[in-house]
Amino acid sequence: MIIVLRPGTTAQQIKHIEKKLTERGVAVHISKGTERTIIGAIGDDRVLAEMPLSSMPGVENVMPILKPYKLVSREFRKENSIIKVGKEKIGGKKIAVMAGPCAVEGRKRLLAVGDEVKKAGANFIRGGAFKPRTSPYAFQGLGEEGLKYLAECRERTGMPVVTELMDPRDTDLVVQYADVIQIGARNMANFRLLKEVGLTRTPILLKRGLAATIKEFLMSAEYIMSQGNHNVIFCERGIRTFETYTRNTLDLSAVPILKKESHLPVVVDPSHGVGIREFVAPMAMAAVACGADGLMVEVHQKPEEAFSDGDQSLKPNAFAQMMSDLKAIAKVVGRTI
Repeated sequence: MIIVLRPGTTAQQIKHIEKKLTERGVAVHISKGTERTIIGAIGDDRVLAEMPLSSMPGVENVMPILKPYKLVSREFRKENSIIKVGKEKIGGKKIAVMAGPCAVEGRKRLLAVGDEVKKAGANFIRGGAFKPRTSPYAFQGLGEEGLKYLAECRERTGMPVVTELMDPRDTDLVVQYADVIQIGARNMANFRLLKEVGLTRTPILLKRGLAATIKEFLMSAEYIMSQGNHNVIFCERGIRTFETYTRNTLDLSAVPILKKESHLPVVVDPSHGVGIREFVAPMAMAAVACGADGLMVEVHQKPEEAFSDGDQSLKPNAFAQMMSDLKAIAKVVGRTI
């Protein structure tokens, strides 16, 4: 249920409504917009139907949320959510760019690529300290050592850290170092992990599953938000189809659909979306053109020596050229890079 409050509703009136709802076992989520404050009441429909919500002081209107994804939906929040990460924002006029190697391979190499992507205009450093790989014999990441290198790169460049969390048991460790926690495609339906990160207040970058429908994607975000963490960012990274030329099929139609259905920002990962270096920049430009709020791009000084995903990693000079080209596209759609 959505409870729309009148302009000028007092903090005392809001607390009164919140108290009445929680006494009946209803979860309360308060969202303050520029013009209206609304209360999302999530609980047993029978309990909500019995409560005289419309007659409570400060209440202007009461409406049921018809979508199965309640907190994620546009019904819950009409305005676009902007996720603040330190001095940076995801979802505003400026397009967020997360760049760096697929895996953190070592201190010297990470710091060098961090300097390069920062110079080119990126505002987040990305890198995997824990790496989910198809083969159990492939490089699995440096673990906490890698997280420390990412933290050092943040201190050096000022860019917030985006890194992946795979295991709920590592949540406290990763939260110490990460500014944005990435939930990878393989874990989009790991509901135990989603609930765990929902208990944090660290922004969550949720990647779409390999064969997930948009509804399933939205419902995974709902799992996180239902635990209290509303700092969620969608990431379209391609899905599996019958096409084998590219690594995945980058579903850019998901961007406007997600933005229609949800108030949460949407990032696109063209590197995983196509898996082929020469197609990353064109798809990044297409992503900006169709309304993406951010990009996630893999960059490596020597892709042929990369421990993982070298085929889709841009060299620093190619990344810098892409960033320059993106400025024209961003301007056309009223955004900045």
